[in-house]
This record gives sequence, structure tokens and C-alpha cells, in this order.
Amino acid sequence: MRWVNRHVRGSDRILLGALPIAVLAIIYLVVAADRHAANPADKILPLPGTMAHSMAALIFQPDVMSGQLVFWADTLASLERLGAGLGIATLMALVVGLALGVLPPIRATFSPLVTGIAVIPPIALLPILFIALGLGQTSKIALIVIGIAPVMIRDISAHVGALPREQIIKAQTLGASSWQVMIRVALPQAMPRLLHAMRLSLGPAWVFLISAEAIASDVGLGYRIFLVRRYLSMDVILPYVAWIALLAIAMDTLLVFLSRRLFPWAHGESH
Repeated sequence: MRWVNRHVRGSDRILLGALPIAVLAIIYLVVAADRHAANPADKILPLPGTMAHSMAALIFQPDVMSGQLVFWADTLASLERLGAGLGIATLMALVVGLALGVLPPIRATFSPLVTGIAVIPPIALLPILFIALGLGQTSKIALIVIGIAPVMIRDISAHVGALPREQIIKAQTLGASSWQVMIRVALPQAMPRLLHAMRLSLGPAWVFLISAEAIASDVGLGYRIFLVRRYLSMDVILPYVAWIALLAIAMDTLLVFLSRRLFPWAHGESH
């Protein structure tokens, strides 16, 4: 049987997905052990025991200065900023994307502006945000919103604009107003696409968050990574990076679950 016709079952899919991760872990352990055999003080590739010891202090021992559990304080701060930025961007994408997709005058007026903002590198705006909004939470959340909202808006607008024209004509024939077309016709079909756009925006959102925290913050996952790098503390950096990856995977999995649960028709599933 050709590979293009070969379907993978759920259990086999998990095993195949775990295989390259296990191979990379084994390669890391072999290389790290070899480096430590040559230089026991090597800090570039820490052994699992060293990473576990360093992380245990951050996870279970309160900080002397703040009294907080550093790891969990960093995680909570980053998730709050990410959640706020992603939530605001999603709401903007839904409202503005629907308007641009359904209403041609709105699309003609604001589409160039959205496109112009979307092509600006958000990191280049970071100094402006810090100057205008200060170094607090607002500037970090604003960077996430500016970084992902225009792209999400363009995606939702294009999806709604590509809906069959016959649907809109039929709705108008039945007496639907522009507002009713937007809410009753476009909105239900835009929701699965919105969750998909959120999934695609997770990676960039994390990039913008870590960048903002690295430059100006006193707590957060990005702040901690760039704080300890001056000491070459890879035993903290690598677990933090792995934790960010796990959080991102968990969020992506949750969005997939919600999309399949709420909109099975968009995935070709029967009710």
C-alpha cells in the first residue's frame, strides 16, 4: 500500500508522534553525558539531575526577597498577559473581521489600514509602546494584540468574504438586514475559523510576550530566562523553555477540543 493511502490509528499516532521527541531526548542525554565526562563543570548541556535540582528550588522554595514561589509566579504572570492579549485580539478579530467580510464599504475603508498594520514588525513598535504606555502590563498586552490581531482580522475577513454569495442573497430574500446577515449567516460559520486563527496565533503571541518580558519586567517566564542567561544557567533556561512548549501544546489541544466539540460540522463529523 502506498504511504499516501495509509491511515494512522489514534494509538499509533501517539506512538509515532512521541518517537522523534524520544530520539531527540536520547541524543541530548548522550551528548550531555559525553560533555560532562570531558568537563564535569560544563554548564551548556546540563544533566537531568542538575536541572531537577535547580527547578526544585524555584518550584518549592519561596524566594527570600518576595516570599513567592518563583516558578509559579512567573507562570501566572505570563499566562495573565498572554490570556489578556489573546482575548482582546480574538474579540477584535471577530468584530472587525465580520464587518470587513460582510460589509463592502467597511472593507474598502479599513482593509488597507489593517493590512498596513499587519505588515509592520511588532517588535519594532516595542520602544514606542514602552514610551507611550509605560513599562507595566499594558504595553506587554498591547504588543501581543498589535502582533496578532491584524493577522487574525485578515484571516476572518477573508473567510467570511469567501462565503457563497447565494447564502447572503437567500437571507436578504427572506428579509434579513445587514446586521442579521452578519449575525445569523456569517457569525456561525466564522466561529470555527476563529478558533483556528487563535491556534495559529499562539506561537507569535508567545514570541511577543517573551520579547516584552525580556526587555522590561520583574516577573514572568521570559523575564526569568533572560535574567539567568547572564550566569549561563542552562539548568533553568532549558526547563523553562520546555515548560513554555508544554503550555503552548496544552492551549493548542484545548482549542482543538473546543472546536471539535462545539463545531463538529466544521470537521466533517456527524452529530
